[in-house]
Amino acid sequence: MGDRPIQWLLGDQLNPELDALNDADEVLLIEAHGFADRKPYHAHKLTLVFSAMRHFRDELRERGHEVTYLRAESFGEGLDEFLADRSDPDIRLMRPASHGAGERLRGLVAERGGSLELLDNELFWTTPSDWREWATGPEGGWEDGSLLADDGTAERTYRQESWYRHVRRETGVLMDGDEPVGGEWNYDDLNQETPPDDWEPPERPRFEPDELTRETHAWVRDRFDTWGEEALDGFAWPVTREEARAALDAFVRERLPSFGRYEDAMVTGEPFLSHSLLSVPINLGLLDPREPVRAVEAAYERRGVEPGEYDPDDDPAAGGGSGTTLDAFAAGGEGRAGGAGSESDDPDRPPVPLNAAEGFVRQVIGWREFMRHVYREAMPELAAANQLDQTRELPPAYWDGDTDMTCLSEAVGHVREHGYAHHIERLMLLSNFALIYGADPAELNEWFHLGFVDAYHWVTTPNVVAMGSFGTDVLSSKPYASSGSYVNRMSDHCASCPYAVSRTTGEGACPFNALYWDFLKENEETLRGTGRMGLMYSHVDGKDDEEWAAIRERAAAVRELAANGEL
Repeated sequence: MGDRPIQWLLGDQLNPELDALNDADEVLLIEAHGFADRKPYHAHKLTLVFSAMRHFRDELRERGHEVTYLRAESFGEGLDEFLADRSDPDIRLMRPASHGAGERLRGLVAERGGSLELLDNELFWTTPSDWREWATGPEGGWEDGSLLADDGTAERTYRQESWYRHVRRETGVLMDGDEPVGGEWNYDDLNQETPPDDWEPPERPRFEPDELTRETHAWVRDRFDTWGEEALDGFAWPVTREEARAALDAFVRERLPSFGRYEDAMVTGEPFLSHSLLSVPINLGLLDPREPVRAVEAAYERRGVEPGEYDPDDDPAAGGGSGTTLDAFAAGGEGRAGGAGSESDDPDRPPVPLNAAEGFVRQVIGWREFMRHVYREAMPELAAANQLDQTRELPPAYWDGDTDMTCLSEAVGHVREHGYAHHIERLMLLSNFALIYGADPAELNEWFHLGFVDAYHWVTTPNVVAMGSFGTDVLSSKPYASSGSYVNRMSDHCASCPYAVSRTTGEGACPFNALYWDFLKENEETLRGTGRMGLMYSHVDGKDDEEWAAIRERAAAVRELAANGEL
């Protein structure tokens, strides 16, 4: 072994073009299995993670790296084997995103006579020092001290929009000098339409499982007790760097034009719509987050139109044809997309409206980076935050999908089948129902972590506990709770549902409605006066005792039916 350090990489750091690999003498990968023995993870999630690690091992070796790949029950056992015949090895590791993981792993190495240096994680665009500089400045207003009180309420709060604008200015993404391209920072109001009945989304990119993935899947099924769809027929996630780049290419070329307008829509029988599906390769490390952001920015520069100008329903070419591909991106931009070239003129290529490009960019450099830093600052208290003191167990429908509620059945079904549901299904169906039902935020958080192929603790905890469950107000000034009217406005689910969205009380009334009003009443002391809740509580005040009695009766009946698996 040479004098250069050993680079240890984890299962969500699977990028062969990391700067950390440039001077590494050896690469260490430990495939630890113990976590999957403790809980029933989705079969596709385990297959994805272990297959991606094994493909990454092979690609590194093809690129000339010396790779030690160990399978063990735990990182400790893997390190025992790796360090057995080594004296004072110098190991480096990009700091893991999960709370305390870096320090725990450094301790494991030290106990075995080695040293572990923690590096900044290249697979996030912004660093902890970037965040601290913003948070302690005039925009963030952060000061040292405990972030969350014992009851989950935040001593200080963060708002994503301010952070997002800061990162846009610092990176220059979709900027025209000091001002945002188009003159507005946020076009969310244009991204809330539902598609017409005859619109069909572009086909989801599919990556046929190869022999290694099939072998891994068979091992997963034999080795672990899993949840969700076990068959590999519907598995189409990228597991290699090449496939991840192809997935990005497909999104930019085929799905981006219609992404913005229908970003928040929910359609029966359509799990994916025009969503990018790139959270999977990004969170595995197969894509650097700079790549999709710069790719979308380049597509807008070449095919851009005014926000809201392009209607995919009027364009027969939408979702097909040629477009801006990875190899067409201009050289010199940040990230690792690589390649340079020029597009041919193609009159059938669908344009990219600014609201689509900005909406995607906000998801990555706004929301994803923001979630990572809030998680860092608010842990470990964040994981247990429960300011509304919600303690009910999740209804059985979250595990078996057996419910007559079309919207909930659809969303849970998407998770069971694919390990995936898009962001509005996550927030306004799965989290919203659990919130107004009164589910324990920690249990809901675990359910997301086990079931979603793109879920990690740093991702789910701020999104589910803080935002979806309103366990703390650290990043949101109000709970994301709604009645069935929101679901009806943003989906076609209510038209085929046996429950009547127009009714709040009585048998057959939409369960969302009574639960929503009961939730507001039950949590009035905490929520009344909370930001943007004034209008809702004016409606609460307008209901008489007779109406409240009927609401409480229906809410109790809904909770009983749900708890018994009969909803």
